[in-house]
Amino acid sequence: MQAEYSEQKRKFGRINWLGTYTLAQREIRRFVVVWTQTLLAPLVTAALFLAIFTVAIGPTRGDVNGVPFLHFIAPGILMMTVIQNAFANTSSSITVAKVQGNIVDTLMPPLSPIELVAGYLAGAIGRGMLVAVVIGLGMSLILGIEIHHPIWALVFAFLGSAMLGGLGILAGVYSNKFDQVAAITNFIVTPLAFLSGTFYSIDALPPLIQTLTRANPIYYLIDGVRYGVLGGAETGPWLGLLICVATTGCIIAICWAWFRKGYRLKP
Repeated sequence: MQAEYSEQKRKFGRINWLGTYTLAQREIRRFVVVWTQTLLAPLVTAALFLAIFTVAIGPTRGDVNGVPFLHFIAPGILMMTVIQNAFANTSSSITVAKVQGNIVDTLMPPLSPIELVAGYLAGAIGRGMLVAVVIGLGMSLILGIEIHHPIWALVFAFLGSAMLGGLGILAGVYSNKFDQVAAITNFIVTPLAFLSGTFYSIDALPPLIQTLTRANPIYYLIDGVRYGVLGGAETGPWLGLLICVATTGCIIAICWAWFRKGYRLKP
């Protein structure tokens, strides 16, 4: 076994770039092939959210933090859609492989735990960033929103994709059937996304609810992309960046540990 490992190490070096690239390419192709479901559908969903709010309360709702209500919720809808798609990409990939019994095809190649994490995250980040760009362009064209700090918006979209992509890895590894993934989506991911200032300013909430909201890392993702798009935020972007980076790092570390131990992956 040690000789085999040494041979692989000599062949691939300290990092198996080819294997990591191949896994990343597979994960990206998974959602590109069905682009009508993974890219077009999120755009339609975001457009429906905006249309419903426009018809229901848009004309009568006053400004929020100095900007029109529809402009205020648009970045929140963008980030909510990004994180939902990033989570779905990794969780579905791993769960499908486990249910079909071909997860061994991913675990057998000479890929280290961090390379497995990187490969899976590449698909989630790729899908999340594409969704962010598509919806961002749609907001600019339809609502006439000027993106004030595009770099900040892209940074938080990237962190949101990585954070929820990592959470999707954990959900996929933990789940042995689709019902478990659906439960995590419905009872954890969706509530965290909706109760994080997506459709409202937390300044209007009672102090206790504000404190609970600020403990939700997704709040800082939404507030950060809102800063990037609108130029203003309820929390400083640097504080949000620090919290999002720390949260993403912790999630990735758990993903690495689970792959290293083979938790719920190996008998």
